[in-house]
Amino acid sequence: MGKTIYTKSHRYMVGQLIKARKKAGLKQEDVAKKLGRTQSYVSKIEAGQRRIDIIQLKELAEIYKKKFDFFLPSH
Repeated sequence: MGKTIYTKSHRYMVGQLIKARKKAGLKQEDVAKKLGRTQSYVSKIEAGQRRIDIIQLKELAEIYKKKFDFFLPSH
């Protein structure tokens, strides 16, 4: 199995994260501040360069006011 950041599922999740952030009217800087992280941290997630764990995904779902499964591909 290859690295998870190169999988179709990861690319889908990243796309959904970007879509949710934009729909929420937030900039990467806004999200970073809510997470207590830097803007470059959020940028790397959205560029697909950084994996995120389930806890981080849960935090982002709460910030974006989306259900957790919004970010997961349906198989």
